[in-house]
Amino acid sequence: MPLGIDLKVLIGRNKPAPASFELMEALQSVEVTHSDQGKSGFQMTFSVGRAGAIDLRDYQLIVNPLLTPYNRVILIVIINARAEILMDGIITHQQLSPGMQVGSSTFTVTGEDISVMMDLEQKSVSHPEQQDEQIITKILSDSKYANYQLIPDVNSAPIKDRPTKQERIKTQQGTDLQYIQSLASRYDFVFYITPGPGVEQNTAYWGKPLRKKSFLPPLTVNMGSYTNVESINFQHDTLTASTVVGQVQDRKGNTIASVKFESSDREDLSNRPALKNQAFKRTTIFRETARLTLQAQAHAQAMVNNSVEKVVTASGELDTIRYGAILGLRGIVGLRGVGYTYDGFYYVKSVTHKLKKGEYKQSFTMTREGLETTTKQLQMGAGG
Repeated sequence: MPLGIDLKVLIGRNKPAPASFELMEALQSVEVTHSDQGKSGFQMTFSVGRAGAIDLRDYQLIVNPLLTPYNRVILIVIINARAEILMDGIITHQQLSPGMQVGSSTFTVTGEDISVMMDLEQKSVSHPEQQDEQIITKILSDSKYANYQLIPDVNSAPIKDRPTKQERIKTQQGTDLQYIQSLASRYDFVFYITPGPGVEQNTAYWGKPLRKKSFLPPLTVNMGSYTNVESINFQHDTLTASTVVGQVQDRKGNTIASVKFESSDREDLSNRPALKNQAFKRTTIFRETARLTLQAQAHAQAMVNNSVEKVVTASGELDTIRYGAILGLRGIVGLRGVGYTYDGFYYVKSVTHKLKKGEYKQSFTMTREGLETTTKQLQMGAGG
């Protein structure tokens, strides 16, 4: 690894242990992808070959029990003496690529974060007279997830939806993951599992999308010795932003309410009224049914939020050594050196960590509501 950066690999079935010398010596590269929506994933590529009589029957690395599907992998990066857990996941896929030249054969294992274990078994389960957050906490406490030490971070739903048995009975149809995500969609909530805070621990978050300013150096372009971004490009798409209008009939009170949203309610994306400043904009009719009025309004607002935050997209790659930190997913990070139109704060939507001997890069995708910076100066180490 580059100077000042170490990679620690723990692997095993139930109790991951430090990877053997043979595995680490054969490891060519590691790639970890984090996204604000959906599962996170990882990929580890090893060099394989036949070195003697023991390898005549098969590549020893391929039959190594540590690389068996459904084994657990924990990847920890130590940068500037600070440990960051990049991934706590499960191996789900193997790929062998025999090379025609000596030393060119590779064996790749791919996996997903711990939430993949919640997406294996479809169920039909009733949850009578329970709040949504009670149902989620109950699912997360299932004994079959005990090995992953899930720490529930479950927020209260904005609506007290606890129907009696005479009104209706909440019923799960599908996997635990599918059901929890369907409950989240009712309130513009999200559900995901992140590694930590400790090794072998995982935090299961259910609640409003988190967008916080990160106490990290700003991404810097074309500013001499301060430069840490190796490449970056921008897209400005005025067709993504949309208003949402319509009516909804409350299933409980049997009343009709109008739904109309024009701008994002996320203040931490800064005051860029992307819709109001456009001469033309899309209009989407809200057609959802079987919701309480407040649920419908939350869902309509989510539709607007998701549309306006993609008006400007920045994609690029940075050198982790020069940056000196891990770019925080779901954070608000500053960008400088590009010019007034595209400088400013962005929401980090996805990060891909690419590690190999002597190199550590981070590819990123960031979004925001519109053009032009909203701050005159970005300070080092203070959220950009």
